[in-house]
Amino acid sequence: MNERIARAREHLTDALIIHTDILVHKAEGVTVEDVNGKRYLDFTSGLATTNTGHNHPAVVAAIRDQASSFLHSGCIFYYEPLLALCEAMNDITPPGLDTFFFSNSGTEAVEGAIKLARHYTGRQGILAFTGGFHGRTYGAASLTTSNIKYRARYHPFLPSVYHSPYPYCFRCFFNQRPQTCSMDCLTYLERFFQHLIPPEEIACMIIEPVLGEGGYVVPPAGFLRKLREICTARKILLVLDEVQSGMGRTGRWFASEHFDVVPDIMPVAKGIASGLPLSVVVSRKEIMKKWPPGAHGTTFGGNPVSCAAAVATIGVIREEGLLENARTMGEYVLARLRSLQERYICIGDVRGLGLMIGIEFVKEGRPDAEGIKRVLASCLKRGLVMIECGVDRNIIRLAPPLVVKKEEIDRGLGIFEEALEETGVGACR
Repeated sequence: MNERIARAREHLTDALIIHTDILVHKAEGVTVEDVNGKRYLDFTSGLATTNTGHNHPAVVAAIRDQASSFLHSGCIFYYEPLLALCEAMNDITPPGLDTFFFSNSGTEAVEGAIKLARHYTGRQGILAFTGGFHGRTYGAASLTTSNIKYRARYHPFLPSVYHSPYPYCFRCFFNQRPQTCSMDCLTYLERFFQHLIPPEEIACMIIEPVLGEGGYVVPPAGFLRKLREICTARKILLVLDEVQSGMGRTGRWFASEHFDVVPDIMPVAKGIASGLPLSVVVSRKEIMKKWPPGAHGTTFGGNPVSCAAAVATIGVIREEGLLENARTMGEYVLARLRSLQERYICIGDVRGLGLMIGIEFVKEGRPDAEGIKRVLASCLKRGLVMIECGVDRNIIRLAPPLVVKKEEIDRGLGIFEEALEETGVGACR
């Protein structure tokens, strides 16, 4: 370990997890270089955030230009990047979602979304889905069930929050199989309304259209469409948490587009500003208009520099065809990984949309967290950075920047296969 990192750890809380001991000197595109000159392929994108790659020149130029003229407003002034970002977001958000509240982080956007839902409907109940991750502040943590460590010793949480099983087909809550699935998770919802809280008391349902921290799980399209129908019929607001899956990560601007589902409220963050702190609550004007002045606020949200970075980010994604690249490279990665799955018994499942891909490791049918630790350590030694997710920490989340090239994918997957062989985790079928 670097001596300076060791000294810093004397002052950093153990609660903060930093996944590697790399001390970064500089980064560009998909590559990170440490202070000793060793280069790594970054297949994490800073937790699916640097979608345009590290230090994209257009984004850096926008940051520099804005930083030299105006740094902070605190809701006192209007400024050009804010106006430009409103127009840019309006161009890419789903139909009818045309009104925005900018804040700093994904958890803040989720907090804003549930406040808006309760305020608009006058109802208190919130229905989230088991396995979801929505943030770590109290309201957002009340919704989060991707891992017990986010909830342990923090009770009581926000009242009137309920959970229903997420359709995680590889590890079905109801022990179904995809080929015989009768959507018991939807039947459960009907029973839920009969036993726990009547639908007329529920303000919103909130769900990740692709499960993030909970395991990079893609739900059946029919599930989300049915949720939309239920919410519309029961006058419940549907909140799709696009914090991790949005801004091109899945090959569309927003993952909801894959399912032809338009939410009522949509929290967005992570990839919106290429690594600068920014998030946004997106909704319809008729909903936002019921939020009176002062009902919600921010000091740092929508910072001028972050807004400038976001405008540049959207421009880069458009001009460089990164949505198409995410789809093309994602399909290529899935094909390569499924080929490996046929050969290595440790790979239980491969799934994903675009460049949001999960590789689930198993041993004798059970989650294999220890195997993943060895594989990730071997990859890191060889110059590939990936991290795990899932309640059992047995899923590799593969989320390189959307600028990734085929040769970089090939190099990364080559390292991954070498790690399977070296560690012995990848026993052949």
